[in-house]
Amino acid sequence: MLTIAKILLPVDFSSPSTDAADSAAALAGHFGSEIALLHVLAPRFDLALGTSTENARADAERNLNQFRSGEWQHLRVQRVLLEGDPARKIVEYAHSEHVDLIMMPTHGYGPFRRLLLGSITAKVLHDANCPVWTAVHAPDAASSTHSAQLRRVACAVDLGPQTNGVLRWASRLSREFGAPLSVIHAVASLDPRLQDYYLSPEWRGHVIGEARAGLERAIESAEASGEIHIAIGSIAGAIADAARELQADLLVIGRSSLDGMTGRLPTNAYAIIRESPCPVLSI
Repeated sequence: MLTIAKILLPVDFSSPSTDAADSAAALAGHFGSEIALLHVLAPRFDLALGTSTENARADAERNLNQFRSGEWQHLRVQRVLLEGDPARKIVEYAHSEHVDLIMMPTHGYGPFRRLLLGSITAKVLHDANCPVWTAVHAPDAASSTHSAQLRRVACAVDLGPQTNGVLRWASRLSREFGAPLSVIHAVASLDPRLQDYYLSPEWRGHVIGEARAGLERAIESAEASGEIHIAIGSIAGAIADAARELQADLLVIGRSSLDGMTGRLPTNAYAIIRESPCPVLSI
């Protein structure tokens, strides 16, 4: 049985964080979770003349206390105001308070910013130990699912070390909501300059067969069940296309468990979050 006791919801009172709040409330209502509503007051050097840090903090406290104060009376909500670097404070709070899930937007808007995740979200994805839910990134995509009832869960795996844990999370969500699970594996497009061999029907069939066999073993090992979908193309694009075709309400992917210069968010995961047509849960 899947348990989500505490959800951390960082907010900056913008429209994207409002959308994330709707989804957090829906999940909290389903699981009986407590929501930690967190606002981090970052150091500012552009305060208008006559505006003090104390006034800025008072404004933040007022906004935090008013945020969904009427709509969320049926939920358990802890309102927390911290000061400092937002990404660092979010991660530190999640670790110290043993948060089960962080939910936040990506802030990807505009012709250039749609190519990038917001710096705070990217840092949280790199550093947080717990799963992180991110809203739909593309500005022209449909609004994120606010209903607690997921109709279809998609799970993208690379058959690496994280596959078992990702499949277990996706399977538990699938069972919790009674939603079909689809397991996606993308095979990268092979070099067209080597077409005579690598893109031959025989080789293509071999690659797909090996991937399917690996997925079947992984699904059995994770004690999960779901339809298998093999996609060929660019990793992020193929997974996004598959999730779109399946009309998935949530895409579950893995992050690296290794610390280092690249953090826990490898390149493919970054691109998948950016291109996904639905919210992404990064394990």
